[in-house]
Amino acid sequence: MKLIYQVDDKVKFGPLVVFAIQQLLAIMTATLVVPLIIGNDMSPAAALFGAGVGTLIYVLFTKRKSPVFLGSSFAFLGSMAAAFAGGVSMSLGYVGLILGAVFAGLVYVVIALIVKLVGVDWINKLMPAVVIGPTVAIIGLSLAGNAVGDILTGGVKVDGAPVATPVVALIAGLVTLFVTMLCSTYGKKTAKLIPFIFGILAGYAFCLILTIIGNAAGIDSIKLLSFDSFKALAPEGKVGIGTFFAVPDFTFIKASKGVGELNGAYIAQIAAAYIPVAFVVFAEHIADHKNISSIIEKDLLKEPGLHRTLLGDGVGSMVGAFFGGCPNTTYGESIGCVAITKNASVYTIITAACGAIIISFLSPFIAFVNSIPSCVMGGVCMALYGFIAVSGLKMIQNVNLNKNKNLFVVSVILIAGIGGLTLHFGQVTITEVACALILGIITNLVLKKAPEEE
Repeated sequence: MKLIYQVDDKVKFGPLVVFAIQQLLAIMTATLVVPLIIGNDMSPAAALFGAGVGTLIYVLFTKRKSPVFLGSSFAFLGSMAAAFAGGVSMSLGYVGLILGAVFAGLVYVVIALIVKLVGVDWINKLMPAVVIGPTVAIIGLSLAGNAVGDILTGGVKVDGAPVATPVVALIAGLVTLFVTMLCSTYGKKTAKLIPFIFGILAGYAFCLILTIIGNAAGIDSIKLLSFDSFKALAPEGKVGIGTFFAVPDFTFIKASKGVGELNGAYIAQIAAAYIPVAFVVFAEHIADHKNISSIIEKDLLKEPGLHRTLLGDGVGSMVGAFFGGCPNTTYGESIGCVAITKNASVYTIITAACGAIIISFLSPFIAFVNSIPSCVMGGVCMALYGFIAVSGLKMIQNVNLNKNKNLFVVSVILIAGIGGLTLHFGQVTITEVACALILGIITNLVLKKAPEEE
């Protein structure tokens, strides 16, 4: 892929800030959603702060060679819920969040040490293009349902249900999608580099206009934009410091009172909930880095090395959870943003990480992001997730699919992933991506010595 900005290219300050905001918009919604799903007063702003710090650590460990943002991991949702299970106190639950991230991070550290000793050739043999290509495609395709669900959903809710009709939401989502596509395809250099910002702003403006009309005419079915997040900045109409600036509720502060409640049984419970999932996320770590490697045309598993990407991911995840409670992981949305904009400058990632830290203290920006209608983000994600899927398929363009052994490997991965094959073992969930990858590896090993076909 011909990039506009290479990994080590420096960008002028003005455009750099705009590119960083685009990266943030691409990853922010998902990062903020994880703590909201877990509940228990977890702070989305703290999770954003933790993602920013975790990303900076990742960039440091990878020697500024891997342009990927780390955000809150959905794979650990069950593990995080387990931290609060069994009627434990809120404070002890927050201790569990930090402890669990440490356990998961240590898994990465151990694997990194093994990789450092034995190298990465075994990974390339275990997961060649015929395996990793369709697996990367599954990362995008497995998220397709989320994008479609979002693009049909408005922002204003009554009794927990959106009031806008799916058709109106779809039109707003398509406005976002088509503005993004047109900017990326026909726009000049600036438009090509920040198509998501133009798309989101266009979709947001469209939703705002419809909502204003809906409020004036009393038509609920076209109300797409909710102002609740802005109203919360000034409760009862009172404007104060908190309206503009607020210190996030950091996890380590909430956990400080629960350290004395720790016991062996609870520690074992947390270890059992987090450690197996870390091995699952390791598989996704490989797929993500194979994907970004294909985009920047540099093998990150060799330089800076898989051991460094693992250490960056693991340590970044631990530190991120210390502040925000959520283990971090490399984000497909970030990789998709790099692919579409052709901007792989790691300085964009660094600036985005610093921006995440700063923004976590700025209440109005958090409110704005929370107010972006689901249909608008659904329009953006149709492009992002689609590019992830296509980049995976591009990896197998040189694979001979006329050979049955290759055809079977690709087939089982695609069907298992698209079909949503998942396995549950207590609090541990083997995701469809991990299941598809494992099944693909096994299939490839079984058929590896198949006789050459005529």
